[in-house]
Amino acid sequence: MLSIKVETENQQTRTRVSEQELGELVCRIGGSGDRFLVVQRIPDIPGTFIQVWHEAGGSYELEHRTGPASSHVRAVIDDPGRVAGLMARWARQEPGWDAGTPWESAGIPEPEPVPELAQEIREQVETRVRELLRGGYGSVRTLTETAEEHLVKDGVRPVSPAQARELVVRLWLERVEEQRGWTDVTDPDRLERAFAALDGRGITAREHFTCCRSCGLSEIYAAGREDARGFVFFHLQGTESAAAGHGLTLYYGGFDDSAETTAAVGREVAAALAEAGLTVEWDGSPDEAIELTGLDWRKRLVG
Repeated sequence: MLSIKVETENQQTRTRVSEQELGELVCRIGGSGDRFLVVQRIPDIPGTFIQVWHEAGGSYELEHRTGPASSHVRAVIDDPGRVAGLMARWARQEPGWDAGTPWESAGIPEPEPVPELAQEIREQVETRVRELLRGGYGSVRTLTETAEEHLVKDGVRPVSPAQARELVVRLWLERVEEQRGWTDVTDPDRLERAFAALDGRGITAREHFTCCRSCGLSEIYAAGREDARGFVFFHLQGTESAAAGHGLTLYYGGFDDSAETTAAVGREVAAALAEAGLTVEWDGSPDEAIELTGLDWRKRLVG
């Protein structure tokens, strides 16, 4: 699998696709509403991407960028197989991946300099963004929105969109560099694997799902397969609790609303979590949530 995220014009997002799947996507584009792919690395490196545009009957316009606007280049290529091969080699970060490609500048202007934030404002926004980065579920886009909105009061907006993005990109890259040293399996990795296994067995399992318990319970049925037997999830507040070192509360149940099914789902969830290597606290009662304790919350950024 390639460590990339692919976004399409028709708002589909695919992560960690195979080289074959990437090639199929390249060959697919060209119709109305489905004419381009944007590919980013996992984790996302802001300003680094490769993308392609194609309209049926025409050539493929391939572009890539490695940071500043001056690095944004384009090439026109007729063969979709060549385009797919270039994008796959870019994804694998092969040396000389684009040898022989007739690049030319895309003519993107450099942005205007961004005014510095006042220290007090910068520190408050940085604190909030670092909290969310520790949670691990945000993207550069969502974190930038949070940074811009965090201190808005009475219509006064002390942080501009450009200031917000510049601050978020700096902190995001710091966190990406930090996680390069995470060579072991982390507790969020274990949780993700346990949830994937449960989801495959007919228990809708969702991470970082809705703002609170009440919203989660009202929305979880629609989030999974129609034939799911039950569910388990934790919400956004739970993520922040785990990231702050306070453990994680999981809510679960059966879709038939019976205590027997809820208890059975709880046992299956607790067993899957324990098998994944997590510390589970639960007394077996369908009236009590499942708690994960002693978590080392190092959630890998994706973007």
